Amino acid sequence: MAQDLAKVAKAKGIKYFLISFTDLFGVVRSKLAPAQAIADMQKNGAGFAGFAAYLDMSPADADMFGMPDADHMIQLPWKPEVAWLPSDVYLSGKAVEHGPRYVLKQVLAKAKARKLSVYSGVECEYFLLTQDGQNLADEYDTLSKPCYDQQALMRRYDLITEICDNMLALGWGPYQNDHEDANGQFEMNWDYTEALTTADRHTFFKFMVKTLAEKHGLRATFMPKPMAHLTGNGCHAHISVWNTSGKKNLMEDPKGELGLSDLAYNFIGGLLKNAEAMTLITNPVVNSYKRINAPRTTSGATWAPNTVTYGGNNRSHMIRIPDNNRIEVRLADGAANPYLLQASLISAGLHGIDNKIDPGKRLDIDMYAEGHKVKNAPQLPLNMLDAIRYFEKSKVLPEMLGKEFCDAYAKMKFAEWNDYMHHFSEWERHNAIDV
Repeated sequence: MAQDLAKVAKAKGIKYFLISFTDLFGVVRSKLAPAQAIADMQKNGAGFAGFAAYLDMSPADADMFGMPDADHMIQLPWKPEVAWLPSDVYLSGKAVEHGPRYVLKQVLAKAKARKLSVYSGVECEYFLLTQDGQNLADEYDTLSKPCYDQQALMRRYDLITEICDNMLALGWGPYQNDHEDANGQFEMNWDYTEALTTADRHTFFKFMVKTLAEKHGLRATFMPKPMAHLTGNGCHAHISVWNTSGKKNLMEDPKGELGLSDLAYNFIGGLLKNAEAMTLITNPVVNSYKRINAPRTTSGATWAPNTVTYGGNNRSHMIRIPDNNRIEVRLADGAANPYLLQASLISAGLHGIDNKIDPGKRLDIDMYAEGHKVKNAPQLPLNMLDAIRYFEKSKVLPEMLGKEFCDAYAKMKFAEWNDYMHHFSEWERHNAIDV
């Protein structure tokens, strides 16, 4: 039984609840409900007009209801009178099948049917900008190789530690914070856990970082490539597959290559096999392709993949094997929908396990320096239209993620691409005015 939210409100001094759902484009939509009304909201849900969000609905559709997941409630440490409730959306009494959280829950149910559970963690990179979003907030952050720069990190001590203190209060187990590879860029790491909780925490983390940055007079962005000359915002995902009790990591095998099991390599094989198709999910906006197909940045490397390869403890590949208990997928960027990110990676991995897909021999080369020598590695999509076409051709993703979701997502992403193509840039004028 889910916890009684009315009783929780009285016990914890909660005055308001944010009843939230995440739409297809990763926008978090919410209603703010007073604690006095939460009993009814817990029973019947909070009403929304689905067409008003990025969902495949029309104005003629009936009310959609967000049913709060009481067991995944997060009380805001910086404003404890408010609690955040991730919700699953329903229309006419049925779950909205293309709702991102529902999609992930269905994928996890497929894993459970195979007697598997999936644990994951994410590395969320973000930039701190001036309030207007036009410039880096720290004018002194100018090193050509600024990664781990102590001075720049400590100039943001008040904000970084406030965010970290909040994660400590929530029990997330944060363990390190650093200045990342781009000027003005930061990353904060916390413990891995089961995939649905990771997705909820990922969603809340972005909300928390943006909110606290605003409190400090700054603007935080997870945009994939906010500055043309700097490294973009990645969202690296670490994944491990366990038995359903969560007591045995099925990716570990002391006798296996690099300490990984056959199941782990099959999971990698599934990710490689479906990489081009799932890129529309892991890299979901037009700007995403400025990151994964970027020229070398001022630091000397983009740290983003552009080919479908894997290696050992080697950050120049799409998939890295950092240890004998997990893999790291370096494809996704900061725009990835937290629920769809987990759903797509797990789906591809399960496909690999089901079909015992061999990932082939790993590459132990620097792909940035020697990638041109690899003749058979597929290229990642060059732009969002290419990604849409790969996505639409996939037979695996509709089977694993649901046809309704795939149809809705492709439809809305194609509309987004067309909207982008209606934009007239100064580059076009400059390069074609005298043809």
